[in-house]
Amino acid sequence: MGNVKNLGVKSMKGVVRTAVQSSTIRKLALKKIESEVYKELISKDSDIHPFREREDKFYMGSALLHSADKAILSGISPQCTNILVNNVTKKMVTAKDTAAKKKFNSEFGFNPPLFLTISPGNACNLRCKGCYANAGVQSANKLTFEVFDRIIRETRELWGSYFTVISGGEPFLYKKLFDIAEKYKDRFFLVYTNGTLIDKKVAKRLAEVGNITPAISVEGFEKETDARRGKGVYKRIRKAMQNLKDAGVPFGLSITATRQNVDIVTSDEFYDFYFEKEPKASYGWIFHYMPIGRSYTIELMPTPEQRLFMWKKNREIVRKRKILIVDFWNDGTVSDGCISAGRQGGYFYINWNGDCTPCVFQPYAIHNINEVYKNGGNLNTVLNSDFFKSIRKWQNEYGYGQAKDKKENLLRPCAIRDHYGLYRELLERYKPYPIDKDARDALKDEEYRKKLTAYGDKIGELTKDIWEKEYLQTSISNPLNRKRRRLL
Repeated sequence: MGNVKNLGVKSMKGVVRTAVQSSTIRKLALKKIESEVYKELISKDSDIHPFREREDKFYMGSALLHSADKAILSGISPQCTNILVNNVTKKMVTAKDTAAKKKFNSEFGFNPPLFLTISPGNACNLRCKGCYANAGVQSANKLTFEVFDRIIRETRELWGSYFTVISGGEPFLYKKLFDIAEKYKDRFFLVYTNGTLIDKKVAKRLAEVGNITPAISVEGFEKETDARRGKGVYKRIRKAMQNLKDAGVPFGLSITATRQNVDIVTSDEFYDFYFEKEPKASYGWIFHYMPIGRSYTIELMPTPEQRLFMWKKNREIVRKRKILIVDFWNDGTVSDGCISAGRQGGYFYINWNGDCTPCVFQPYAIHNINEVYKNGGNLNTVLNSDFFKSIRKWQNEYGYGQAKDKKENLLRPCAIRDHYGLYRELLERYKPYPIDKDARDALKDEEYRKKLTAYGDKIGELTKDIWEKEYLQTSISNPLNRKRRRLL
């Protein structure tokens, strides 16, 4: 039996490797996969997801496939190829991660999170305006390697997860980062970085480990990026991108959208430059400035009107240009709403002090992982706090666990940004502790409370008709949908 299984793994590896190496076979496979996903998501009616929601998921999936194809065409290192081939085929044949998920579901009544985000240290060589982590050169807090290692191990053993996001501070200042990547070759790591430390030596090391993709922070072009991150930073990150390209390491962008740069980061010029010209980014994540961290201010947030404009523009980019660009606040229909607090398919966050918060942008915690481990607990102890449970209950009632005719507006999915009044009620009821001074100050700031609550209400007003008319009332038989299908 073991020999048969091994032959199956070898055969699958051969098929996947051939697809990676042959653009013709890869494109045929891509079309086949797109067709099957289309049939599954779009052609069948659904009691859970409205047609337009399923359409959003399909186009994002299609962009993912095309972005992966572009990354392979640009050239990836042999080890990156090996990691891709081994991990894809392993997920096809192994039941180990499935068994972990089944065990979790049997014990807790829902499926485990898909991933975890960890900031192992908050040291940073820059001091950017509005940094959510308030990181800097003098910052020295970090998780011990033993705790970091145990967290990674438990996500696999307890959840069957093989994907981890690393943030900071600046992750490449955490000296054991490559040790973790080497130890967990069956995992894939997305690392958010300012990019300034990725010289030729670091790029070569990334190509050798093969299981890290850096997402490099930009605010637009040179003027906008240097204005926030410091003079000369833009030239350094462009050099870093070239180093990654030369080494064969796929990379992406981490884009912070503010009131001041929305027009730039949604422009054709921006996407032409970063995604069509060498060195090309393979994907992008859009983060709307969140008023937490260093010198938080509501005034840097994109206005509700700007946010709606971004929603429209980014859908054009994903659908027409097939570029994988994910906007965490505007893509609630793709993610089924808020993914914080360890929801099925979601995540939670652990920072350099061990504080466990529902997400990177909710700076309030019930547990500290160092104390949890000392007291005999594990990651599931954090997941099952009443605070996290209350957020998951709201997620399920709001839309994630509801039939399509009972879903609330997934165009305003964020608990803290779009529903701050409700979120404050949860903070007052469960009394999680603020993880830093800025989070503590925000709780005492009545102007902050009023403005953030008003922001969510305005988003609701602007998107109400879109959600009700374009999502809840649109069906497959609508002529507009037939027109959309012809775009494929």
